[in-house]
Amino acid sequence: MDASALEVYDGPMNMAINIHVVKSDSAIVRSDIKAPKQLEFANGNLEFPEGIEIQIFEKDGSLSTTIRADRGYLLKQENIFKGEGNVQVDNLIKNQKLQSEELFWDRMKKIIYTEKFVRVQNGGTFSYGSGFEADETFSTYKLKNPRHGQIELSEDEL
Repeated sequence: MDASALEVYDGPMNMAINIHVVKSDSAIVRSDIKAPKQLEFANGNLEFPEGIEIQIFEKDGSLSTTIRADRGYLLKQENIFKGEGNVQVDNLIKNQKLQSEELFWDRMKKIIYTEKFVRVQNGGTFSYGSGFEADETFSTYKLKNPRHGQIELSEDEL
């Protein structure tokens, strides 16, 4: 057998169904991650091919923000989560919502960001742009390349 014909397997090494990971600090929940399926690769990266939901909690333990994506990845080396597809972020405290096709969550820097197009809803006002950065709870944010104009809708139109 020709050794050059052997292919290196780079598929998943492990698979888990219905994962639920809770991260706490000083006995207070800081984040809660759920996914229907998780694939683990030899390099430590994780893939969530059937979607992922991340909940982020305030210092007092109250739920502040949810992040949902059609597909998710944990890039182990960088310790960064990546969401793809229909990505939605909801700040439940400030009634802010974000939609994009891609979003990164840097757990060490405690920020979320993307260079893709985003739609931000702040109450009844919508803003659009490319490139976005916020603290991980989506309490403060900036659009890097905003499209001019905001659209305000009444409660009936929301």
